[in-house]
Amino acid sequence: MGPHEYIDRRTGQVCREHLLGDRIISALYARGLENASSIMRVASSCRLSSTLAFLNYDNLLRNNATSTLRYLAKNGVDFSEFVEPVKNLRTARSVFERQIRFWECRPMPAEESAIVCPADARVLVASHNNNSIIFLKEKYFEFEELLDGKQHKWSQEFDGGEFAIFRLTPEKYHYVHAPVSGIVKDFYQIEGGYHSCNPSAIVSLVTPHSKNRRVVSIIQTDMEGGTGVGLVAIVEVVALMIGQILQCYSERKYERPCELKPGMFIERGQPKSLFRPGSSSVLVFFQRGRVSFCEDLLQNRFRRDAQSRFSVGLHQPVVETEVAARSPLARDLRSARFIQTVGGGIWVT
Repeated sequence: MGPHEYIDRRTGQVCREHLLGDRIISALYARGLENASSIMRVASSCRLSSTLAFLNYDNLLRNNATSTLRYLAKNGVDFSEFVEPVKNLRTARSVFERQIRFWECRPMPAEESAIVCPADARVLVASHNNNSIIFLKEKYFEFEELLDGKQHKWSQEFDGGEFAIFRLTPEKYHYVHAPVSGIVKDFYQIEGGYHSCNPSAIVSLVTPHSKNRRVVSIIQTDMEGGTGVGLVAIVEVVALMIGQILQCYSERKYERPCELKPGMFIERGQPKSLFRPGSSSVLVFFQRGRVSFCEDLLQNRFRRDAQSRFSVGLHQPVVETEVAARSPLARDLRSARFIQTVGGGIWVT
């Protein structure tokens, strides 16, 4: 496969992604092997994922923290953001599960009703509407399977609505922050595999987002103190070497973390969960006609100067934008218009 590129939201520049294990994953998810059920069962199994995670992140016999820090530095990670001194990070796991001073280095939008990005990630935004200019869902997930499993019936609430797919790459900060404020209406886990979320796996017929184990949070925002954009679904998806999604919501910084429960109020921008490490995905769904995505995220999808492994329609590339946690994602469709400012920020007038 060719290179995979994305747009840096801060600068507007095209950047090339260095995909870890790309040749192996591309071969494993090639169409010829895709239907080899025994191979795919092993590749997506919990046992293999856990073993690889231990060897890469917890093996104290290897000085893998040092090599991991070098990898982060090569990918432009700013060590000054870390809460913990770098010298205290002794394993690759401790590096990947790092905390950052998000209250200083991931500033929130001034507009209180703005919806924010839940993670440092590369994002695509789209709609379920059949008339949408970009129709991604068959390539990325099977919608009812993704949200409902066998027991839950939330997909009908989000039919025809907008959604955003956030892909966390291995060097990223792996906490997920609440994109909206509201009451937890429902919270549940759906069992599944541990397929890679590498672009090569996603563009195959595997649809890992709806096949992998995942945690679903349904948030009601139409309430006093809420963001006011109806129901919002947050789907956190495991991937290869991601064996656990730790729910650890904190009202202030990372203090007194607790698990999500129905009836609990969560505040926009606060830490909600932690992926135990590697690469993974977060999908956020909105009800029809409730939100409008930031204009730069919409326009960047069809940048002709970037190469992407993702495509739609007649092989038209669809380009991701790299975003920061707590940066603007969308706003109530009925509210004031967006304007573009220097550095990719979206503000409201």
